[in-house]
Amino acid sequence: MKGATFPVPLPASPWGMLLMFAVAGVLIHLAIRKQYEPTLLLPIGFGALLGNLPNSPLNQPGGLLFLLNEMGVKTEIFPLFIFIGIGALMDFRPLLSQPIFALMGAAGQFGIFATLILATAFGFPLNEASSIAIIGAIDGPTSIYVSSLLAPELLAPIAVTAYSYMSLVPIIQPPLMRLLTTRAERRIHMEYAPRPVPRAGLLAFPVVVTLVIGLLVPASAPLVATLMLGNLLKESGVVQRLSDMAANELTNFATLFLGLTIGSLMQASSFLQVKTLMILMLGLVAFALDTVFGLLFGKLLAVLTRGKINPLVGAAGISAFPMSGRLVQKIAQEEDFTNHVLMHAMGANTAGQLGSVIAGGILLALVTAYLTP
Repeated sequence: MKGATFPVPLPASPWGMLLMFAVAGVLIHLAIRKQYEPTLLLPIGFGALLGNLPNSPLNQPGGLLFLLNEMGVKTEIFPLFIFIGIGALMDFRPLLSQPIFALMGAAGQFGIFATLILATAFGFPLNEASSIAIIGAIDGPTSIYVSSLLAPELLAPIAVTAYSYMSLVPIIQPPLMRLLTTRAERRIHMEYAPRPVPRAGLLAFPVVVTLVIGLLVPASAPLVATLMLGNLLKESGVVQRLSDMAANELTNFATLFLGLTIGSLMQASSFLQVKTLMILMLGLVAFALDTVFGLLFGKLLAVLTRGKINPLVGAAGISAFPMSGRLVQKIAQEEDFTNHVLMHAMGANTAGQLGSVIAGGILLALVTAYLTP
């Protein structure tokens, strides 16, 4: 399985080209006017404009967009750079002080595997179904990494779908939270009395996780290693400049050029297909199921702990860090302004980030084993 091959634009109908210009305009509009994930949608939208320019040197071998795809996407470097930055931003203290939230991070990935089964039932081959299913994690870099290895021909619609739904987390998740939890459950107060996490534990965590996951799920090693490297830079306290660079300049650099390249792959000849609509639909199903499974598991824990766990926290078990964790706090405070569940939600959210990386590695291993004679 190879990375995405840059599709040199084929002659497209004027209507197809105009429609893709309109799609690019919508993405730019959402980024600027609605401020839906502007750091992602703005370069993707502009990239879509560039990718559909006929006879543009940018898209030809040796051109800027061609080279960015060859160096940053086919090699998976851009997503991995972003993971270093995410790791430098993450604080695992809430998770380490309350390990039970690791279970919520695991429950928040069940929708991925349910969608995998659904996508294969719709006729997608296993490699494409796996790439579509990982959208449910709402983790753009993981979706790009997995799809570039398993189904590079679907990279553009999968990436755009993943980032679009990431921007719509505040719109999609709240109705599911309210539907699946009662008012009494949303009002549950959770005592925050975390066990202190020694500095040695914070330093050992990224090393131990890298070794354990790298040995158990080798396909996840690149994702886990870069995420944990960023976190180790942050927690070490001795390389502040590197930590700040990873969290800011490196992440911004990779996000800009990754978005521009992904947008340029949205070419009319390959993007305007029924398969694209099916990816959008199945991606939404995967996202919704991940949220639903997380909430249902939260409800189970609420019962088992006799009302000590707010089920809303389970919705943060997806990988939309830190957006989903903050959203859980907002919904809880709608019922009771004195209810503070943010640190609990962040514990589940960081666990969800790890869970999505592991799920991506499992899918890579599964498909590789299936396709290997």
